[in-house]
Amino acid sequence: AEGQMRAGTVPPRNRWALMKHVSSALVLDYWQDRRRNRPAPDRADIDPGEIRQALGDTFMLAADFVDQLRFRLAGTRVCALFGREIKGESFGALWSEDSRKQIDELVTVVTEEAAGAVAGLVGTAADGSVTDIEMLILPLAHTGLARIRAMGVLAPVVPPYWLGEKPVVELSLRSLRHLGEDSGRAAPRFVSGAGHIRPRHGFAF
Repeated sequence: AEGQMRAGTVPPRNRWALMKHVSSALVLDYWQDRRRNRPAPDRADIDPGEIRQALGDTFMLAADFVDQLRFRLAGTRVCALFGREIKGESFGALWSEDSRKQIDELVTVVTEEAAGAVAGLVGTAADGSVTDIEMLILPLAHTGLARIRAMGVLAPVVPPYWLGEKPVVELSLRSLRHLGEDSGRAAPRFVSGAGHIRPRHGFAF
């Protein structure tokens, strides 16, 4: 019935309040719905057609190697942000040297602890132009030889006038909020410089 929520979920209006970009809110709501009472949904539970409004801003990461995640799928607007098709590229290679260790730690938390996160990023073009970007990253259940590990959103908060003319060449992590077990409660984690993330215990398809 309308207005009824599954146990353990947070009303959509509260989850939307955590996000700056509409695609992030849509994908988080969909992921929450598909996981039901599990820590994370399976890849097979995700139907791209059901998030078509956000699809251009969406990506999936796969463990092609034990210690490295690569883009298995990347939406058209994600690719446009970097000025190229990024399917198959290393996720870690997009980041600044100062942010790379933090991102490695973040991915470990997301994939091993089945906890999502939303982050504020700065995307920098070759000429120094910058744009604020929101990143949502959410775990997907994986067993045995399953390679898809996470899905998420990469989208400029306000698309810059130069988008499509100047590709982003580097991402830097500026702020981070880990989503709680209900994936609607966000614990603030702000990142600056070379500090480290310290987890608090407790798509072109």
